[in-house]
Amino acid sequence: MASAREEAKWNRMAESMTYFHDHFKHEFDAVYQLADGSFAKRGMSLPMYLRMASQLAKGLTVHHTIEERYIFPILGKRMQAFADNDVHLKSHEAIHHGLDDLTALIRKYLDEPSAYKPEEMRACLDSWREVLFNHLDQEVQDLSGENMKKYWTLEEVDRIPI
Repeated sequence: MASAREEAKWNRMAESMTYFHDHFKHEFDAVYQLADGSFAKRGMSLPMYLRMASQLAKGLTVHHTIEERYIFPILGKRMQAFADNDVHLKSHEAIHHGLDDLTALIRKYLDEPSAYKPEEMRACLDSWREVLFNHLDQEVQDLSGENMKKYWTLEEVDRIPI
């Protein structure tokens, strides 16, 4: 039976990802909630709100870029879900289609603020919310200590750069 310290080492990657993923979920939910125009009641202008939405898009893009360049290639050697053209990369692609649509809307609304439509913004967010949230949860599950033990030794897990 593993000690509490060993279990913490096994779960280090999942806990690290949980921190980032919970942040993205919170950010997404805030952007979604405020999309109805209530950002104005909170003292935000439309450009401020759109900057918030843009930060979500940029943050997710940076996060996924780091995963795809530095983490997935290591994990994908033994874990099919992280291999090229498998579950997590396909999820990233679907999420980034949504992010591209969001970025286009942000640009449209910055160029022509009177064109802002809460229902259009929410429809855009709705179009990729499920794939985003499912992906964030599945990735953490796949990085859980219980799952990692199927593919790696503890020493190997310690060397994976997260």
